[in-house]
Amino acid sequence: MRSGAGPDARDPQLVGSNIDRLVAERGWHTPVAVGGVLGRWPAVVGADVAEHCAPESFEEGVLVVRADSTAWATQVRLLVPALMRRLAEEVGESTVTKVVVHGPTAPSWKRGPRVAPGSQGPRDTYG
Repeated sequence: MRSGAGPDARDPQLVGSNIDRLVAERGWHTPVAVGGVLGRWPAVVGADVAEHCAPESFEEGVLVVRADSTAWATQVRLLVPALMRRLAEEVGESTVTKVVVHGPTAPSWKRGPRVAPGSQGPRDTYG
């Protein structure tokens, strides 16, 4: 069999079309779409919000966002409805079903191998 003037299977293929085919075959559309949004987080939520909060995880439709202060966590919680609309535009309706916003993590007062059971931190020595 001879090759004709048109392209055939032996010709080099474009990388993008092969990646699109692989994503479709493996059912990776949702994770790839969400990963793209998380990679472009500042463009999706705006530079000011992105400076103070970042996506932490996405599992089973739940996006977890961590803010760097309790004030920003409160502000982002107020913006959740607008954020849900924006995410629906980016990745499709019902891909992100819930956004959970956490504030900064509290410091751990437990140090060393000999921590007394039930100790609550620096206040436990004052009676």
